[in-house]
Order: sequence, then C-alpha cells, then structure tokens
Amino acid sequence: MFSKHNKAAIGIALAYLSFIVGAGFTTGQELVQFYINHGNYAYIGAIITGIIVTFGTRQISKVGYRIDAETYDMSLHSLFGKKIGTILDYVIIFFLFGITVIMIAGGGSALYQGFGVPKWIGSLAIVILLFIVLQLRFNKILSVLGFVTPFLVIVVLVIVGYNIINPSIPFDQVHKYTDSSKVSTHYWWWDAIDYGGLIIANSFSFLTIVGSEAMSHKTARRGAYIGGFVFSFLLLLMAAGLLANIKTANSVDIPTLLLAEEIHPWLSILMSAVMFGVIFNSCIGMLYPFLTRFTEHKTMKYFILLTISLIVSYALSFVGFVQLVNFVFPLFGIVGLIIAVALLIRWIYNKRVEKKLM
Repeated sequence: MFSKHNKAAIGIALAYLSFIVGAGFTTGQELVQFYINHGNYAYIGAIITGIIVTFGTRQISKVGYRIDAETYDMSLHSLFGKKIGTILDYVIIFFLFGITVIMIAGGGSALYQGFGVPKWIGSLAIVILLFIVLQLRFNKILSVLGFVTPFLVIVVLVIVGYNIINPSIPFDQVHKYTDSSKVSTHYWWWDAIDYGGLIIANSFSFLTIVGSEAMSHKTARRGAYIGGFVFSFLLLLMAAGLLANIKTANSVDIPTLLLAEEIHPWLSILMSAVMFGVIFNSCIGMLYPFLTRFTEHKTMKYFILLTISLIVSYALSFVGFVQLVNFVFPLFGIVGLIIAVALLIRWIYNKRVEKKLM
C-alpha cells in the first residue's frame, strides 16, 4: 500500500507533469526544433535534457519547501541574493506572460487541427476556463492539473509506440530528411542543454510554490524526482516516434496530431482533447505564479489582474503559435540554465557542509 507521503509525492508528480509538458511538447513543435532535425543525435540530446531536468526540478521543489516560499521570487533571492534575484525575477515575469500567450495560441491550434474549430474560438475557450479555474483554492487547482496527466501518458505511449514499431523512415536514413532551417541552433548538444534550461525556467515559478505546499521535505523531493523521471522517459519516446516519421513531422505545425490521425481518426480526436487539457494546465502553471507575484490570491486586485492578463494574452495570441515558439523558447532556456547552475552550486555547497558536520 502507498503511504500518505508517497500518495502526496505522486500527486505532486502528476501536477508537475501536467504543466511542464505544455503546448510545444505535446504538439511536437518544440521537439522538431530542439531535437528532431539534428537527426539521430536527438536520442543523446534527450538523455542529456532528462538528466538536467530531473536534477534541476528536484532541487527547485526542495528549495521551495526549505524556505517556505509563498512566491517564487523568495527562492530567487535565496539563490542569487537581492540584486541579481530581482533582475531574474523581472525577466521571469516577462517570460511567464509570454509563454502564457504561446499556450493560448497553441490551444487554438490544437482544436483547429483536431476538430476544425476556428483558432480564435479555441483560444477563447482556454481563456474562459482559466478565468474560472484560477479563482479556485490552490489545492483544487492542483487537482485540476493532475487529472489530465494519465491520459496524456497513455495517448503518447500509443502514438509513439506505433510509429517506432512501424517507422516510415529507417533509422539509418533519418539524416536525409532533416531540415536545418527548423533547428534552434546548429549544435545538437547546445539545443539539448538549452531545452533542459527551458523546462527548468518554465517550472521554477510554479514548482517553487508546489514544493512549499508539500507536507514534508521528502515529499517535495520525491514528487519532483518522479515527475522529472517520467518527463525524461516521455521525451525520449517522443523523439523516437517523431524521428521514425521525420518527413511528416517537418510538414505540419502539430506533428503529433497528424501521426495520431494516421493510426486512427478517433485517436487524433482523443489526442486533440488531451492536448487541449495539457495546454490549459500549462497556462495555469504560468499564470498563477505571475498573478501571485503581484497580488494575493482570491482578492479584488488578483481578480482585476487576472482579467486584464487574460484579455491581453488573448489579443497577443494571434501572432501565431510557431513564430512565438521559435522566438521565446530559446531565450527563456538561457534563463533556466542560469538557475540550474545556481542550484548545482547550492547542492554541492550543502553536500560539503553536511560532510563537515558528520
């Protein structure tokens, strides 16, 4: 039987996965940019990213618990000091809002490709749902986040499993179909590291709060560790599935939906619904820390900022999903790498202090 702490850790892992695996990951667009068009180096890249993400997110959750961080800027000040922490705070604020716009645009694209719903209606649906859910209590918000994750894992396993078993492009022919114009940089190893930084930057604000709300240090640590491990496994599988159909992956904005449709139309419909849910969850993971950074939850100021933020995000989402991913994500990855280095230094320092005390 699961102990109370293990159940809480799994709850954290499910919530963690649901907002960390966002629009670009589930659609396959991020993976095409950061991995797939580097050919079979994508496998090594996915492993490198997995190590960075599993370590980094585990440390974020631990720091959040240790300092009982009510807002993510408390963790930044703990890691970097007041001055540098404040600079990074405002950089993260900018990107939290920017990625919210990307997620809203991604939700519109998912419903359009999956159900033929006009993009503006799909994006509007996410905005309305966000307006409702973000006024719930924090524990209820976490419950909403964790609901979609099991469906995501099952659908991804079916899609990539089928395409790995039935590849349209043989392993040794993948390099012939790569498109150098669709990579983030021309260095596969840097894109793998940068994507790890992106995930850390994406998750830092919300996972800090999740860690602080954990029932124990062990729960905070274990929940993030489980989430990081499962994310790494899904990343490797997604890379394998997309590489097996790299020609198809490079032809559309949302390759995973097309791969699902080639298996069965009903699977494409299910994937669209799951994708919409995951994108919605990612919006929560970006917006909640953004809102609580400036206001207190469930106050009139919170309500006003929530309303204004959603209206502005919806308007900016018409710039286009792919264009936003290509511009914002690589830059945010660098911010995450700065945080990852600070977390590594803190971890090494703590280990040395513990040895001296023994």
